[in-house]
Amino acid sequence: MEKIWYLYMLECADGTLYTGITDDVPRRFRAHSEGKGAKYTRGRGPLKLVHTETCGTHSDALKRELEIKKLSRAKKLELMK
Repeated sequence: MEKIWYLYMLECADGTLYTGITDDVPRRFRAHSEGKGAKYTRGRGPLKLVHTETCGTHSDALKRELEIKKLSRAKKLELMK
């Protein structure tokens, strides 16, 4: 059985948004919070998990991540609602 992958969005303390994918959202959020996640989120805490989506396969998650990263900030904020 293949793992289920998720897209997630974090809001950093400076108001910026970070988008990533994982097969374990709580573990990945902990890694970001502990400064062991993406280089972008280091030093930008505290972080807040603001959006998650189930994507299915790793490939689906990568495609969705690319779609989200192309969106404007306004569209990302709208998606979070």
